[in-house]
Amino acid sequence: MREPVRIANCSGFLGDRLAAAREQVEGGPIDVLTGDWLAELTMLILARQRLKHGPGSGYARTFLAQMEQVLGTCLDRGIRVVSNAGGLDPAGCAAALADIAARLGLAPRIAHVEGDDLTDRLEGLDLVNLDTGEGFATVGAPALTANAYLGAFGIKAALAAGADVVVTGRVTDASLVVGPAAWWHGWGPGDLDALAGAVVAGHVVECGAQATGGNYAFFQEVPGLEHVGFPIAEVAADGSAVITKHPGTGGLVSVGTVTAQLLYEIGGPDYAGPDVTARFDTVELVDDGPDRVRISGVRGAPPPPTLKVALNYLGGFRNTITLVLTGLDLDEKALLLERQLWQAVPGGREAFDSVTLQLLRHAVDDPPSEYAGQAELRITVMDADPATVGKAFTAPAVELALASVPGLYPTAPPAEPSPYGVYWPTSVPADQVEQRVLLDGVEVATVPCAWVGERPSTTLPVEGSGPPRTGRIWGPTVRAALGQVFGARSGDKGGAANVGVWARTDVAYEWLAGFLTADRVVELIPEARGHPVDVHPLPNLRAVNVVVHGLLGRGVAANTSIDPQAKALGEYLRARVVDLPAALLDGRG
Repeated sequence: MREPVRIANCSGFLGDRLAAAREQVEGGPIDVLTGDWLAELTMLILARQRLKHGPGSGYARTFLAQMEQVLGTCLDRGIRVVSNAGGLDPAGCAAALADIAARLGLAPRIAHVEGDDLTDRLEGLDLVNLDTGEGFATVGAPALTANAYLGAFGIKAALAAGADVVVTGRVTDASLVVGPAAWWHGWGPGDLDALAGAVVAGHVVECGAQATGGNYAFFQEVPGLEHVGFPIAEVAADGSAVITKHPGTGGLVSVGTVTAQLLYEIGGPDYAGPDVTARFDTVELVDDGPDRVRISGVRGAPPPPTLKVALNYLGGFRNTITLVLTGLDLDEKALLLERQLWQAVPGGREAFDSVTLQLLRHAVDDPPSEYAGQAELRITVMDADPATVGKAFTAPAVELALASVPGLYPTAPPAEPSPYGVYWPTSVPADQVEQRVLLDGVEVATVPCAWVGERPSTTLPVEGSGPPRTGRIWGPTVRAALGQVFGARSGDKGGAANVGVWARTDVAYEWLAGFLTADRVVELIPEARGHPVDVHPLPNLRAVNVVVHGLLGRGVAANTSIDPQAKALGEYLRARVVDLPAALLDGRG
């Protein structure tokens, strides 16, 4: 049995800290360096990049900048590198990395994994939107990208073939950890519990510094936030793991920071992936020393027979103007501006496919500053014709500058229309996709994506039940913000938003589990009204995960709200004032 494999993350998104790779390589011993670049929005960004620069260019260039800094050291120390920075063009990314290596006088063996790109294979496939049930044939637009979420065994095959660096396209974020762990420990597709444990560890570290105190609800407790260290997962042969970071780096690894990241962008307790379904209701977390948290007990079930596919198409063009209103009578001023604008725009409001108006208030009575006496009228228009949302929209708004309400000015000059994409989640049978592994440009392995094995007829029992319901009488209550006791983290999954709320004690969780119902969610988050709301208790984590379907419309690229990825939704919920038991506030809970 081998020692745990030390897998370090150096990127959580396109644009993350460039120095993180060097910090992870030079900060202490690691076996594998990984990084995640591919959020759902990133695939659209890379598609636009490829349209501009031509075929072979749709990859994350920041990965190459990082490799230029650390590739020589990784080769000297035997550190393998696994990255999904290949994006839409893993072969192009591998070739560009080979050019950099040659210029540096290095000779790494570079593998890339293909098979996720289904763009040229969509004809004849019965594609159904996982959120809405509509067929893709009704969209009336060609797919700009269509990528299946591949699993870990292509990465394992590449490492087993001797690759020093593995570049993939669209794999699940957790596969960047599961693949190296499966290679290191020799796991096969039937090692479901071990694979599930690695999925949980991968989910924790995939977003970089979010596991080490970044974006943490109780940020005042995190030392060294000025420069947070990135996380490391030490994955053992049984799939258990310890989450940690290099000594002396900023940030914090605690049960709280790990819990927060476990709740990020998830749905129900069954976390389905291409290799295994990880049971998040079986996860156990314990402190394992300073900046060390042990994850164990994770149970796995077979993966579904389908692979999720992230499909994007060009939805049209959009433009936004923001007009500042000042002083008294803000509502009347906003209504007059709307009337003036639609009268001046050719065709009026009905000229556009979509119009979103938001009056963003930060005005107070007797404002102590000019800003405190203002509000912003934000108007976003969308249409298939860029001319409709261009000067035909912005020029009439500018012309109101001297002919409308007092105290009016725009926040910025008029902008040109910008294209926007629509995220369209679907799935395909896993047996219609395979991973192809190429090492130094030569195919060395073909890995099927369909799971082969007996599927249980019933679901696995829940291993942990958490604190029991006691019928406790809570006593006096106090009007206080929910966040004075509970943490939260929120995010997006296509058009759905999730908010994970967690407690720090069993007693607080008992109250939370009874309090946070679907009706209460709508009461506390009025924006959720009219949308399906799921509430999933996770007793082992002392947490409740809330999913609001459709809150983000068609996803971040097409969303016109000021928080299109629901990043702030958790903190908004924590700010809501409720009747909290006094015992929870005074420390007795």
